[in-house]
Amino acid sequence: MHELSLSLNTVDTVVAQAQKQGFKRVTKVTLAIGTLSCIEHQALATGFEFASRGTIAEAAIFEIEAVAAKVWCLDCQQYVLIAERGICCPICQGYQLKVEAGEELMIKHIEVE
Repeated sequence: MHELSLSLNTVDTVVAQAQKQGFKRVTKVTLAIGTLSCIEHQALATGFEFASRGTIAEAAIFEIEAVAAKVWCLDCQQYVLIAERGICCPICQGYQLKVEAGEELMIKHIEVE
């Protein structure tokens, strides 16, 4: 379950940044996660809750913002949105798609006290 290691790394990063800036408590963490990232949101949330125990991020609100998968179709030369990997372009039914967005995992926002 790679979500646990992602959660541990996220908590470590959030706590380190908050402490570096002199804050005593993290109240909210927002992650941006691409729909093609293969990350299970609920498992990540559970992992975050576990990983934050005993840290200044304990009991922080954990929020996930989904990032749509935007691809460039090499066949019809247009940007399109897709729901998952392995599907064709909804415009021309081509399969030569270059992912532009939708694979990311990033800390988007941290709220602190």
